Amino acid sequence: MIVKELLDRCGSLYAEDAGIKLADRPGPLYQLLALAILLSAPIPAETGVAAARELFAAGYRSPKAMSEASWQDRVDALGRGHYRRYDERTATMLGDGADLLSGKWHGDLRRLRDQADGEASAIASMLTEFSGLGPTGAGIFLREVQETWPTVAPYADAKVTSGARRVRLPYDRESLAELLADSGQPARLAAALVRVSLSQRLASEVTAAVPD
Repeated sequence: MIVKELLDRCGSLYAEDAGIKLADRPGPLYQLLALAILLSAPIPAETGVAAARELFAAGYRSPKAMSEASWQDRVDALGRGHYRRYDERTATMLGDGADLLSGKWHGDLRRLRDQADGEASAIASMLTEFSGLGPTGAGIFLREVQETWPTVAPYADAKVTSGARRVRLPYDRESLAELLADSGQPARLAAALVRVSLSQRLASEVTAAVPD
């Protein structure tokens, strides 16, 4: 019952909030990478999502477009999304990341996935080659992409575990993996658990809606 409540109430992907229609194609996968870089900074998720929407609205939806945009254009787009404290540094990182993806994987993250044999831990390690994307950002990417890349699923990181604990679900690795798999929507359940990990109010609403 709690899983259903989580999915119904807060099971939207952060990618969807940013206007990304996730699919196993170079464009949407790159956009998710850019979103993960933005969300890696210590800022509210809503700010990262808003900044991503501004970047994409400006046309920077591929590594080629991101590379060809001037640094100032990227800064300006981030500013319109109120991503101000980290805008200059992040504008540089986005440009560097686009160049790395184009040069090493021909602009296609599926090549990175295949090089890692579809293994989540290997993918995560390779993702940290992108400037500004540490283990936290790699986790964001993998959480959101796990239904698009089924070899990654079920994927849970510390934020997912924290959310499960907050709504009184089993949170050991094996039980949580089973919950994600059994839901049939592991990315959405993971996103919902992240959301409750970030909001005690939302966690309380979810648990209050489910009878003991």
